[in-house]
Amino acid sequence: MAGKKQTKGDCVFCQQSFTKGGLTKHLQTCAKRKELMYAADAKAGKEQVLYHLAIQDKYAKDFWLHVEMNGTAQLSDLDSYLRSIWLECCGHLSAFEIKGEEAVSMSRRADQVFELDMELEHIYDFGESSETLIKVVGKRQGKALSKHPLKLMARNELPEIYCIECGQPASWLCQECIIEDNESGLLCDKHVKKHPHDNYGEPIELVNSPRLGMCGYTGPAEAPY
Repeated sequence: MAGKKQTKGDCVFCQQSFTKGGLTKHLQTCAKRKELMYAADAKAGKEQVLYHLAIQDKYAKDFWLHVEMNGTAQLSDLDSYLRSIWLECCGHLSAFEIKGEEAVSMSRRADQVFELDMELEHIYDFGESSETLIKVVGKRQGKALSKHPLKLMARNELPEIYCIECGQPASWLCQECIIEDNESGLLCDKHVKKHPHDNYGEPIELVNSPRLGMCGYTGPAEAPY
């Protein structure tokens, strides 16, 4: 049986497309990224440890990010970033854990917590939870490529998903189908117009987030910077 097609995403530095695993390797050698690193290191300012984080939803693994995080940044900065790009809907509580057991304070700095190859879990909303896995896949000594605490290096493209009525690419989600009929609720532009949805509001437009359709989440699922 053929394996499931992996989602791809573009390197923000050179715009080449790779799978999540391919980007882990590519970003280590990307010539455009190295040019920016050399330019940043030539400027005034202090060096620090910077961490390459491979991030994915724990269950919907088609949704992933590659970011570089400043060692001096706090876990609260990473929490805010995940909320902005993927999660925030109703101001729920969130937390970081190591191996699902040891809670880690949001005030801890990345360079106080991260070690190469370690994995951290982020939980948002302790009712209808979104769980995110964060793995440290690389680190370097140098100067940051952004004035912000995190730099987005790559992100998955919206996964290929199809209308339950005709099999064409979907762009809408009917929450009533999910809750009442145990169906995916995915609809194309044509079939969303006449699709019955008496409860739970109108269908919502698909956005690039694993939390879509959970709690009150509707997006916009955009990077905050």
